[in-house]
Amino acid sequence: MAPNPLVLVGAVGWQHSAWRGTFYPDDMPDEWLLSYYNTQFQAVYLPTTVWQAASEATWAQWLYDTREGFFFVLEPGDTATPVSERVLLATPAWAEAHLWWLDAAPDLRQLSQRIARHAATGEPLFVISRSGNLGLMEQADTLRQVMGY
Repeated sequence: MAPNPLVLVGAVGWQHSAWRGTFYPDDMPDEWLLSYYNTQFQAVYLPTTVWQAASEATWAQWLYDTREGFFFVLEPGDTATPVSERVLLATPAWAEAHLWWLDAAPDLRQLSQRIARHAATGEPLFVISRSGNLGLMEQADTLRQVMGY
């Protein structure tokens, strides 16, 4: 397994209609969206309704379509999670320690301080936009790069 990055930026889901023609080309087939998304971001957060509805074959395809350092963060549900080191369950305790909701706290100064705290411990921080705000996601990704993570 590749070393885990410290800061991973993403959104809740990768199929945002507002991203067509801006982030995704208009003519990109739906089945290519995750592959493209994973070239730009490092993680995706999936609500329970999405990941629990996915078949084993779908999960196998999602894992195949994404690179080794890409992570799926799952909202806790009532069924077993897919088995992969790239699939993480966001229990309340885990989320408190590892999740930054970008839309709720878009202040990049505060985010940089949180990143610095994570750098001191080596624990990863997942910076996720609930709304899929590409502008905030790109700012967070730029901050990640500027800070060297």
